This record gives sequence, C-alpha cells and structure tokens, in this order.
Amino acid sequence: LRGAGTQTAALGFGGYTSGANRNESEEYDGTSWAEGNNLNTGRGAGTGMGTQTAGLIGAGSPFGALAEEYNGTSWSEQNDLNTGRQNVAGAGTQTAGLLFGGQSDGTTVNTQTEAYDGTSWTEVGDLSTARLGLGGFGIQTAAVAATGDDGSNKLGNVEEYNGTAWTEVNNVNGPDRQNLGSAGTLTDGLIFAGNGGGLVAGTEGYDGTSWSTRPSMATARQA
Repeated sequence: LRGAGTQTAALGFGGYTSGANRNESEEYDGTSWAEGNNLNTGRGAGTGMGTQTAGLIGAGSPFGALAEEYNGTSWSEQNDLNTGRQNVAGAGTQTAGLLFGGQSDGTTVNTQTEAYDGTSWTEVGDLSTARLGLGGFGIQTAAVAATGDDGSNKLGNVEEYNGTAWTEVNNVNGPDRQNLGSAGTLTDGLIFAGNGGGLVAGTEGYDGTSWSTRPSMATARQA
C-alpha cells in the first residue's frame, strides 16, 4: 500500500494482497476511510506523493514504469518513467515529484533518480548507494533517502538531495532496515517500522542533521 496527503486528508492506494496486485483507492478524513475510484493499473511496491486531491503514483511491481495522477475523484494514466522498477521511494508533489532507488529486474538494484514536472519524467543525479525497499520524504529540491537494502545487506545509511545531487549524511541509529514507512520534510522527518532481520516497531526522527529515537509503533510491521 502507498499513500499521499496528511493525517486528516490522506489517500491510500495500490498494494499487494492474496497473491495479487491491488488497484483499490481509499480516502481518509481523520476519522474514517471511504472507497474512491480505483487505479487504472493495480500494483504493489510503487511510491506515492502529493495530496489527497492531487496525488501521484509511480513505478511498482512487476518492475513497472507506469505513472498515474489523482485529481480528488479519479486516476488518469500519465507519461511513463524512463526506468521501470519496483520497491522505490519518492518525495514531493504531483507537479514537482521525485522518485529514486528500487529494483529494475530480479537482480539489479538502482541508483537512478527521476524528477517529475507534472507532465514528464527526467533523469537527474543518481543516489550514491543503490538500494531497494528504502524510505523517502521531503520535496523535490530537499529530499531524504533512508536505509533500504543493497541487494545483499540491509542499510543504515542516509542521503540528502538538494535538487541536483545526493550527499551522504548521518546514519540512522538502527536497526538497519528495509520496507519501512517514512514521512515528513528534510528537517522534520520520520522513519518507522520495516524489516531489520525481523519485524520492526521502532521509530526515528530526523532534524536535518541527526536521528533520534521516537515512540515505537504499537505493532511491528513491514511494507
């Protein structure tokens, strides 16, 4: 499942259950969930960004390049990514989005980053470390890529993007993890849950410089 928006105006879409990619979409008003119109193409392991009335989903299983926009009522197909992939992360908005990392086939882990301007995707500066199942948050010109898996090992390292290039910054405190949740901005971000060799409930906050422990989730989970 991927999402966009805020705690009182959220959008959840896609995902993978019962052996199938899902196309369902739901809206949350801070109290309850309501069914919305479905994605045109069901998928898990993509990434979401934007708001409840201007959402965006990109990539997803199996190694897809498809992108769709949501206008508050329905989803519409948009221009494809340059590189199809899954287990990606994203940041930004429907008209200024960023998608990075992931896996483009059964063995290749990606460093590629693509920026979206509301119409088309453009290759921009690569991540320093290839990774899949990573967390992402922020905006197109001030984004964070956190943890993930390089195809052999779970990672704890973190990178910041300034609109041009990625730079290594302070690692998370641990555990190193993949398939986590993430939210926030470059100076006020969160990562939570995931797989660190077992299911994780721990949460960490980022202030733009360092990571600190925050209250754990009630239930450990991943993806």
